[in-house]
Amino acid sequence: MDQLYRQSSRQVFAALARLFGDLDLAEEALHDAFKSAIEQWPSQGMPANPMAWLVSAGRFKAIDSIRRNRRFTAWDESSEQAEAIPDEAPAWDEHEPLEDDRLRLVFTCCHPSLAIDAQVALTLREVCGLTTEEIARAFLLPAPTLAQRIVRAKAKIRDARIPYHVPEVSELPERLASVLRVIYLVFNEGYSASSGPMLMRSELSKEAIRLGRLLRDLLPEQAEIMGLLALMLLHESRRAARMNATYDLIPLNEQDRALWNAEQIAEGCVLAEQALRTQRFGAYSLQAAISAVHAEAPTSVSTDWPQIVGLYDALLQLDPNPVVALNRAVAIAMRDGPAAALPLVNALLQDETLRNYHLAHAAQADLYRRLARYPEALPAYRRAFSLTQQGSEQRFLQLRIDAIEALLSTPAQ
Repeated sequence: MDQLYRQSSRQVFAALARLFGDLDLAEEALHDAFKSAIEQWPSQGMPANPMAWLVSAGRFKAIDSIRRNRRFTAWDESSEQAEAIPDEAPAWDEHEPLEDDRLRLVFTCCHPSLAIDAQVALTLREVCGLTTEEIARAFLLPAPTLAQRIVRAKAKIRDARIPYHVPEVSELPERLASVLRVIYLVFNEGYSASSGPMLMRSELSKEAIRLGRLLRDLLPEQAEIMGLLALMLLHESRRAARMNATYDLIPLNEQDRALWNAEQIAEGCVLAEQALRTQRFGAYSLQAAISAVHAEAPTSVSTDWPQIVGLYDALLQLDPNPVVALNRAVAIAMRDGPAAALPLVNALLQDETLRNYHLAHAAQADLYRRLARYPEALPAYRRAFSLTQQGSEQRFLQLRIDAIEALLSTPAQ
């Protein structure tokens, strides 16, 4: 039962949300359905289609609950709500595509009338099943603040009667950008957690990839869907090589590439190439192309850094933001040496966006280290350490700090 809940509860929830048009009612019905299963299945046996049984049980539990509560609710309102969930219809069509319900729920959570931070929080909570506390930790927010954000988003969906459906083709361009952005944020939180002792949360990355596949099934010719799915697969292919046995971070240039997932690399490279061939690609496709160059190189030294810099040039034109400029500077350091990139990184650190971005300070520190400018590297590493909340990154940075402190304390020969 525990395994079924972990693997399938959000699919059941998405189906109930579509039936009820109310996320809170769907959540209550979900738990009532699992409670009934715990009570009945030991004696009656597990049904042939457990998820269909749970959806049907949840629906009838919700109808019963609404009718019991009529004495506390305006009669017309409760009657209308109960009648909206027809109990005369068949219990559930076993061939009903539950995956479609999850896609409907994604588009509902990412409706453009909701603020982007609310879209992300709601998607993580309702589609991915994270607790409010987990989401709050991920985004460094107090749990009550995050809870209020989710409550307000749910209320807006309910009060504005935002429909639970995949938009019509004519509406998709407006809606797709926010959906892709949220899916990528979910993936990033799973691939490189923003806080906590562990660097990665595989369940989030897998969920984001699964949602990307659903979107591609819906719009198979959309270049940026291909690009995002390629980007996620190519990053995910390196998961097994990113940490050692003690969960310490291993930089890209030190990873054992034999541990990279060849199947994911092959699929990601094909998708990236297909996206670029459409000539309608965007930022996700270019990022995927950069990841593909990394993935296809047998070693870090043999990586085609000129091509990566060229791709970053194109990406910077398409999406001119300081984080892209920082990544381009790191690529220039690999192509032309750290001395060529250091002035670029130092200039970027004057940007307000990067001043408190730990990876910018870590990049600066690494360039100073490679140039043997250890007295300047040390405060940069310390600044990066102070800005990250991620345990694996902190341990990695502390090792660099310790090594440089040891060098600086050794008397000159």
